[in-house]
Amino acid sequence: MRLLSSSFLRTLFVPGGVLLLLVMALVSLGWLTLALPALSFLFYCGVAGGMLLAWRFHSSRIFFSLAVLFLAQQAVAISAGNSPYIPATLHALAVLVPTNFVLIAIMRERGFTLESVVPVALFLFVQALTLTVFCGAAVRVRSLPNPFPQPRYAALVLLSIAIFLAIRFFLNRRPIDCALLWSLGGFFLALRSAPSARTATAYWATSACILATAVIESSYLLAYHDELTTLPSRRAFNDALLRLRVPFSIAVVDIDHFKRFNDTYGHDTGDQVLRLVATHLGRVTGGGQAYRCGGEEFNILFPGKTTAEILPHLEKLRETIEGAEFRMRGGDRRQAPRGPDRRNQRNRGRTRKADAIRKLVQEEPSSMLSVTVSIGVATSASEKMSPETVLEAADKALYRAKANGRNRIESATSSPRRIRTKAAGIA
Repeated sequence: MRLLSSSFLRTLFVPGGVLLLLVMALVSLGWLTLALPALSFLFYCGVAGGMLLAWRFHSSRIFFSLAVLFLAQQAVAISAGNSPYIPATLHALAVLVPTNFVLIAIMRERGFTLESVVPVALFLFVQALTLTVFCGAAVRVRSLPNPFPQPRYAALVLLSIAIFLAIRFFLNRRPIDCALLWSLGGFFLALRSAPSARTATAYWATSACILATAVIESSYLLAYHDELTTLPSRRAFNDALLRLRVPFSIAVVDIDHFKRFNDTYGHDTGDQVLRLVATHLGRVTGGGQAYRCGGEEFNILFPGKTTAEILPHLEKLRETIEGAEFRMRGGDRRQAPRGPDRRNQRNRGRTRKADAIRKLVQEEPSSMLSVTVSIGVATSASEKMSPETVLEAADKALYRAKANGRNRIESATSSPRRIRTKAAGIA
């Protein structure tokens, strides 16, 4: 199952989950030996460093998340005073911080423009001011149970938002959702440990570090994954080549007639075709890993496999893509006439709205197109064959597949054979 796959679990727990679980283990075993000033220094370094990274990489959502965490920690510190706590402040924070996290999660990333920063800053300022006014008059108590109990409604809010963030991460696989989820867990443990300043500060620092690492994870994702198809990118492919050991196989996949697709239907439709093909490539069997290396070209690495072992899996992949019909809505916009004639038609259409509506109803709502791919595959024959040599051989096999009619698989060692292809529209 995708939910229990190793890649999903690794992305979910690394690094936020591992970091939080490690700190929890140190606290429970009594191995947390750092003094309170050192833990406070770590917290401020995590907040300042995370904000600096967020500003440098234009991640306003991480920046505001760290701001929320910092304001919450300061509210707890101020409410403590010389030692007494204000339970009302902790109860209010138990609801406000998770609510702010979910608002940040659904907020669209807009960088650090004036129009996007000022409203959020004012919103957080009003929250802080309101919390100070309404909780400042609360009755102080000098002793609190350890751990500090949270009201039932606060626990319900926290659990609901944690589930929401987990679902968002499962659907989108975005590092910020995962970071907000684990940082929320650290925040909850910090509130429960409020009577113990050293333990609470350790959890505050952990939450800040988790949010800071989200900037690095997001940057890594952009550098090593293709944004359009979500497949690993050429940089990831080049790194994977360095780790290959003989035997291995490389398959080069190219979408047939993709340029004609773009010229006829436009780049938006071309992007949809790329996503469709990438979805099937990401599910390739036989232990292969697909990469998008540019344009309509994809590469698949099969570590420890030979050509004979992977050909059935590649044939299954080719047939699956060929059988996946692509629905094209509307007509070909690029075939519409331009210039004065087109303007005249538009004006006549405005004066005869009933005829235009009737014509739209009579038009065919969609058309089905078939997408096909050509595949070239090569295998390392000896230790002396470098990955670059194997890749070049796979490229030559791909050219031969296209020359022999497309929608077929050719291997670097295959002999010429009859063309086996099906008519497939424009693709």
